[in-house]
Amino acid sequence: MRFIIVLVSSLTFIPLGSQTTQKDSFFIDRIYDYVLSNGNSYDWLDYLSNQIGGRLSGSINYDRSVKWSKGELDLMEIDSVWLQPVMVPKWVRGAPEYAHIETSPGNNISVPVSALGGSIATPSIGISANVIEVKSFKELKDIGRDSVSGKIVFFNRPMDVTLINTFEAYGRSVNQRKEGAVQAAKLGAVAVIIRSLTTAFDDYPHTGSMSYEGLSLNERIPAAAISSNGAELLSTMLSLNPEIKFFFRQNSKNFPDVLNHTVIGEIKGSKKPEEIIVVGAHLDSWDLGDGSHDDGAGIVQSMEVLKIFKQLDYVPNRTIRLVLFANEENGLRGGKKYAEVANMNNEKHFFAIESDAGGFTPRGFSFETSDKEFQSLKKFEEYFQDYGISFFQGGSGADIGPLKDGKIILAGLRPDPQRYFDYHHAASDTFDKINKRELELGAAAIASLIYLMDNYKL
Repeated sequence: MRFIIVLVSSLTFIPLGSQTTQKDSFFIDRIYDYVLSNGNSYDWLDYLSNQIGGRLSGSINYDRSVKWSKGELDLMEIDSVWLQPVMVPKWVRGAPEYAHIETSPGNNISVPVSALGGSIATPSIGISANVIEVKSFKELKDIGRDSVSGKIVFFNRPMDVTLINTFEAYGRSVNQRKEGAVQAAKLGAVAVIIRSLTTAFDDYPHTGSMSYEGLSLNERIPAAAISSNGAELLSTMLSLNPEIKFFFRQNSKNFPDVLNHTVIGEIKGSKKPEEIIVVGAHLDSWDLGDGSHDDGAGIVQSMEVLKIFKQLDYVPNRTIRLVLFANEENGLRGGKKYAEVANMNNEKHFFAIESDAGGFTPRGFSFETSDKEFQSLKKFEEYFQDYGISFFQGGSGADIGPLKDGKIILAGLRPDPQRYFDYHHAASDTFDKINKRELELGAAAIASLIYLMDNYKL
């Protein structure tokens, strides 16, 4: 997941029709009561996670998730359901990776690693080389080509655990994963190992996208993530003996782009159907776990919004459109294609909200806006006092970011962030980490905000 900063126009909200604060509060209570008593999100996620599993772009499982989600939307009998085609990258992990620290000839300690998404394979016999440990690109550059050439570069900058907002900590560390291979290859390194981006200490390597931008095919080097425990061990052993070697083998491969689909469904507005409210999440995930938090939770919460409105016989003023975006994890092709088609069709998007921060207890909504504009939005906060929801300024979501036009209002659901990076992009991101009530509260919060946005205008 990624966060994008945009500016929106000045907002002044005026009620549509005769809605009162009391009436709005009553309907929001109905939303929460329905979700907590009769919601579908947990059962949907159970099927998506345990019957389909990881949904990497270009995979058979991704195609299965498209068929499943479209089928569930068809059963809702909403006004329209369709698929939007988009070409996406196809990267395959291949056989399981293997790595060890060689303390002396014949004495090895195995450590968990995982190829980064988009990485090339090692030679079939693997790579074995001495290691250079660094914590920044500047440190790497200062060491210089003479010391780096022929070595494996080990980027060992952990997420800053003193930052309460773990997404901020992630943002400050993620460049070593995305750009590390390029920076190391320029200095003659034969491979890179990246400390997993997590606040936990465990044996799960955390994958994620990386880039070879600017490198020719013959200049590219393999890139893998090492678990946090493995990183600690490797760093300690390097401090005791800088001459130790690291060995790893991976079999990943890039293929030509393939056709995938974004899944879209909508309920037409009764008064302003030309104004579109988007609720969305990304349908793809990484392949190590089943993607329950990233972004299975967002998928089913977004689907639940339409289900709620149908079950409560709510007739929206504006068109409410669900978008399950393709290819967020390693390309953002779905979000870009959706915005491209929307622009081509001259569609008017009034509001968009994305859920892509896990299925934990919802703490608030973030809005991408100026101080003045935010104060206009913040009046809605009073409706959420009983539900522990706050409003604050910040990012929204990567998939809805391409919709920015200076007018649309963008927002993101913000669950409690403290556990998210324990599981993010790792084999531990599985259904058993989901709490049913926390998941349902997120769906109810999103539906409530959309209800309010639907009943107010600029």
